[in-house]
Amino acid sequence: MSTDVTTLPYGFAKRHGVMLLAPGNPTLVGLLESAPPTPLLEVRRAVGVPIVVQRLSRADFDRKLSEVYAGEALAGSAAATGAELGGSLDALADDLPGAADLLDSQDDAPVIRLINGLIAEAARQGASDIHIEPFDASLQVRLRVDGVMREVLSLPSRLAPLLVSRVKVMARLDIAEKRIPQDGRISLTLGSKALDVRVSTLPARGGERVVMRLLDKDQTLLGLDDLGMQPDVLAAMRDAMAQPNGIVLVTGPTGSGKTTTLYAGLCLLNDGSRNILTVEDPVEYAIQGVGQTQVNAKVGMTFAAGLRAILRQDPDVVMVGEIRDGETAQIAVQASLTGHLVLSTVHTNDAVGAITRLRDMGVEPFLLASTLRLIVAQRLVRRLCDDCKTPRAPDAASDRLFGPSPVPPLFQSVGCAGCSHTGFVGRVAIYEAVRVDETLRGMISQQADDATLARAAFARAPDLRAAARRCVASGITTVEEALRVIRQEEKAHGVV
Repeated sequence: MSTDVTTLPYGFAKRHGVMLLAPGNPTLVGLLESAPPTPLLEVRRAVGVPIVVQRLSRADFDRKLSEVYAGEALAGSAAATGAELGGSLDALADDLPGAADLLDSQDDAPVIRLINGLIAEAARQGASDIHIEPFDASLQVRLRVDGVMREVLSLPSRLAPLLVSRVKVMARLDIAEKRIPQDGRISLTLGSKALDVRVSTLPARGGERVVMRLLDKDQTLLGLDDLGMQPDVLAAMRDAMAQPNGIVLVTGPTGSGKTTTLYAGLCLLNDGSRNILTVEDPVEYAIQGVGQTQVNAKVGMTFAAGLRAILRQDPDVVMVGEIRDGETAQIAVQASLTGHLVLSTVHTNDAVGAITRLRDMGVEPFLLASTLRLIVAQRLVRRLCDDCKTPRAPDAASDRLFGPSPVPPLFQSVGCAGCSHTGFVGRVAIYEAVRVDETLRGMISQQADDATLARAAFARAPDLRAAARRCVASGITTVEEALRVIRQEEKAHGVV
C-alpha cells in the first residue's frame, strides 16, 4: 500500500508530535523528541505498511510540519476550484479567530480552502505579495517572489467576487463597498510561523483588485549585523546611531528594504535607556519597547501631525516612516536641532539625491548641513542559486559594468528544482553610505549640485556601482541583475 506524506490529518500530527516524512515500504515517520511513542500505533494502522521512526527536535519538527502540509495546500485548493461554487456569500461572512491556523482549518468550503492554500503557498515560496487580478476573461493570481512576479493560477472570472469577498471578510473590510479602495490586516499562523498580512483593495474595470503583503513575524527583528552590510557601511551606521542628535536617512525605491534597515537601527538603540517613538504608514512590525503610531490621513493624522505630537512625548529617538512633504521635513530638522536623533526614509535614486530632495522641499541648506549625519542608499539584487549557477564568458554587459578593470569569473542563472527553475534563491542588499563630514557640510551650505557632492562623498568610499561589482565578482549575482539595479543611479548622474 502506498501513501502520501499528508495522509495524517494536520490536527493529529500537530497535537501528537508525529508526521509522515516519506512514503514507501517502510514509510519514514518523524516523531517529536519529547512526544510519547503511543501515537505510532495509530500511524501504523493508518499507513498500512511498516514504519521507520526518526526523532526530530522541536525546531526541525515545526519546520517540516509547515513544509509538508503547506506544500500540498495550493494543489488541493486549485483542484477544488473545479467544483461548483454557487450559492450565497453569507457562508463567507463567518468571523475568523484573531490568529486562525490556516493548516488546521476543517472548513471544506472551496473558496476558503483556495484562499488558505494561496497564502500557504506564498509563505512556502517566500513571496512578499499575492496579487488577485480580475479581468474580463479570467482571474489571475500572481506571487511576487524575490521582486519578480510569477503567475500561479488562472481561474474563471466568475470566481473573482467570491475570492475578493472572502479576503475582505478575513481583513474585516466592508464587503458591500466596492467603489473605493480599502485597507486592512489579517493575523494568521501557518504551523509554527506567525504571519501578518496587509490587505489592499482597489476598484478596477474588471472588478476589485486585491494585493496581500505577507509580513513574516519571524523575520521582524533583524540586527544591523544580519543585513549583510559591507564593513564600511556597517561602521557608518553604528557611528550614526551613537550620535545624540541629527538626521539619518535611508533612500531607495519601494520594496528595497528601507524599513527593515531602520528597524534594525531601532533594535540597536532599544536597550531600555531611551524613549523611542515612531510614526509610520503603516506600522509593519510591532517592536517591544518602542512606541509606534500609525498614520491615518482620513482623520488628519499625517506624518507631520504625528511627528509634531510625539515630540511632546519626551522622545530621545524618533523614526518617521517617510519624509514626503516640506512640513514633515521642517519638523524633522527642528527635532534634530532640539536634541533628538531622527531616522527616516526618502524616495530618491541615490544617497546624495536626498540632499537635493530636502532642499526642494524648502529646507534651508545651512539647516541640512548642520543636521544630516548619514545617508544610506540601498537596493536588493537576486541571489544566484548555488546548486545550478554556471560560469559564463565576459560580454558587452560585463564590460559596461567593470569598465577598464579586469573582469572576474562570471556566473549565469540556469534554473533547477531547488530554485523553482528561476536560477535565483532570495535576495541580498547592496548599499552606499554618505557620511556628512565637514567637507560635505560646507558644500551643502554652498548648494553644490549632486555630481559635485557625489564626487566628494565617494572619493574614498564605494558607491552603489562598486557594491554591485563586488556582488558580481563574488559570484553572488549576475551582471544583468547588477546593471538592473544601478541603471537608475547611472541616469541620475548623467551616465548612459
